[in-house]
Amino acid sequence: MAPDQPIGKITHFYSHLGVGIIALTTSLKVGDSIHVKGHTTDFTQEVKSLQLNHQDVNAGKKGDEIGVKLDQKVRHGDTVSLVTA
Repeated sequence: MAPDQPIGKITHFYSHLGVGIIALTTSLKVGDSIHVKGHTTDFTQEVKSLQLNHQDVNAGKKGDEIGVKLDQKVRHGDTVSLVTA
């Protein structure tokens, strides 16, 4: 398995929605698998939906701050990586 490719960092987490905001350093699309890792965070999940400016989108690009529905709680500064096969 290839090493995970860092794609951004968590800038905010809305616990009541289960949504994390990721500041992207490269592209991300629905269907990708991501790995979120931090001091107390370490999980992998498939991206099921993305939002940019409160609008559903299929992909985000470098420089976007994109909302992602997450399975677990994340924290500001957690690293998000793209899981590659």
